[in-house]
Amino acid sequence: MDKKEEINELIEKIEELNYHYYTLDAPLVSDGEYDKLYDKLKKLEKETGIIPNNSPTQKVGGEVLEKFQKHFHISRLYSQDKAQSYEDLNDWLDRANRLRNSYNQSHDDMLPELEFVLEYKFDGLTINLTYEDGKLKNASTRGNGIVGEEISAQVKTIKSVPLEIREKSLLEIQGEALMPLSELERYNKENEFQLKNARNAAAGALRNLDTKETRKRNLTAYFYNISTNNLDFKTEEEMLDFLKKENFNIHPYHKLVKTYDEIIAELEKISEERKNLDILTDGVVIKINDIRTQEALGYTNKFPRWSIAFKFEAEEYTTTLLDVVWNVGRTGKVTPSAILEPVDFSGVTVSRATLNNYDDIERKHVKIGSKVFIRRSNDVIPEILGVVDQNQPGTSKIEKPSHCPYCNTELIEGNVHIICPNSISCTPQLLARMEHYASRNAMDIEGLSEKTIAQLMEELNIDDIYEIYDLDYDDLIKLDRFGPKKTQNLLDSIQESKRRDLNRFIYAIGIPNVGERTARDLANKFKNFDNLRHANADQLIEIDDIGEITAENIVEFFEDEKISNALDILLSKGIILNEVKDDNSSNELENKTFVITGTIENYKRDDIKELIEKNGGKVSGSVSKNTDIVLCGQNAGSKLTKARELNIEVYEDDKLFNFLEQLEGK
Repeated sequence: MDKKEEINELIEKIEELNYHYYTLDAPLVSDGEYDKLYDKLKKLEKETGIIPNNSPTQKVGGEVLEKFQKHFHISRLYSQDKAQSYEDLNDWLDRANRLRNSYNQSHDDMLPELEFVLEYKFDGLTINLTYEDGKLKNASTRGNGIVGEEISAQVKTIKSVPLEIREKSLLEIQGEALMPLSELERYNKENEFQLKNARNAAAGALRNLDTKETRKRNLTAYFYNISTNNLDFKTEEEMLDFLKKENFNIHPYHKLVKTYDEIIAELEKISEERKNLDILTDGVVIKINDIRTQEALGYTNKFPRWSIAFKFEAEEYTTTLLDVVWNVGRTGKVTPSAILEPVDFSGVTVSRATLNNYDDIERKHVKIGSKVFIRRSNDVIPEILGVVDQNQPGTSKIEKPSHCPYCNTELIEGNVHIICPNSISCTPQLLARMEHYASRNAMDIEGLSEKTIAQLMEELNIDDIYEIYDLDYDDLIKLDRFGPKKTQNLLDSIQESKRRDLNRFIYAIGIPNVGERTARDLANKFKNFDNLRHANADQLIEIDDIGEITAENIVEFFEDEKISNALDILLSKGIILNEVKDDNSSNELENKTFVITGTIENYKRDDIKELIEKNGGKVSGSVSKNTDIVLCGQNAGSKLTKARELNIEVYEDDKLFNFLEQLEGK
């Protein structure tokens, strides 16, 4: 296929996607996949110089639906050029500087040095509001930038849209209508019809002729531009201040910066912080602050030359669900895991995704063969958000299992989960419990990995945790891949695990809903294991963060006859638990959040975490505005940079070691 043919094929494909995305609000692919096709088209057009008149690269927005009245904008509404790498951003900045310098060489009214306003790039639906004599006259979609759809009745359901303002002159004001993620979650819990994602939920609401449905979705809107006005703003900041004074909803985040390095620092910060927002944002819009400079730089046929949108890596993709397998955890929960047609997520190939339970499968209308939207956050396994088309042909229903896929025991149903009640001989349950028991933050039995545990279960018929303490040299040395050194190291580690702090043992035995912090709280409260075993629910709920459900779980755990007998046998193997002394902890660090970064000489991170928690503090994995102190060792990275940007106190060198020594002395 020659490049001209390829361009035409890409145009046809992208036009189809545009129609479904902009006009029908029913996307066929994720934003990430769309961007790849669009960027490929741009690259080919640049290489060949062939740019057909019907190319999507020359268009703004989508078609106008026939069911809505047309609205002609007073001023043309432009799209945003995109940068998807720091190199793209630097190229845009170089062009802006060249255009400014060129202007200054031929004009007496010199343009100032460039400075930039940064705002979130919202992922919703652009709305255009017309005000005249201080009243909202009209509201419309952006459409193709020249004509949009009349949606005044729908927009008036948004509480953050002012119906009257003080300014009496003619204004056209742009903003983004959004459905907060919390509202999306609420809506999907309360309604049988499920919304796939917040962007399409907002677009669908505003292009719904039934305004009652629009109101049900509880949209919000943020405003960021005035395309038509005679107010003579000097800067972008002045315009934003005006909007704020007129009671338009302005997002709290907008940042004035002056250099490329400052822009990059903000992008790095926002790429992390956006994951905690209640709205969708897929990038940052960077605008030149000075209005005269904006006017001098002007526009292409599609974009302003004085602004650009930096887009983050896509977190959503589409792929096909090939199968569902059912897994059994250490508590007996039987949970589904989706097997996917492999898809590339920013260089990582993904072939599995989370489905929480069978209710989740039904609620999202997921079937074998369905094309599905998946989202990946940080490095965790992706989650299936929903299906592209509920009525997709060639799919088959996912059947709910009736028997455990491992031990064939008949399953029982809890509130939301399916449970395998066979806690005695269901292999995955036992393996997971033993792996948890031996883990680093529990009994810390080095060498007792999942693979080794599986080998012991299969070849030595180990079927309970306490049996590991009966292993001897002759048992192990005859096993495959067990030499003298490995054998002795494992036996030594098992022996060392017989003496552990009380909190680690409480965590190790796998009480439902009891994590490391709760285990520490229980140890500090009851001082020894016997006191805890005989505690009642009233005593347990005296502890902060332990509610009635967790308290009942703990009581039921210790009252279970099989569990109680197993614990008695386990303790009889010579396990000695270090009881908590009355003066062993303090609340000195209460309500303080710490982040640990870099390598701290003579200290393990887990040991530092334990010291902090013992004194009432919390340890977080990432730096945010809620962080109080960062403990910084050698070779610290981005966490230190971010801490300094946010003016968070940093302990390093002597201050760090003095702090840790003081904690150890308590």
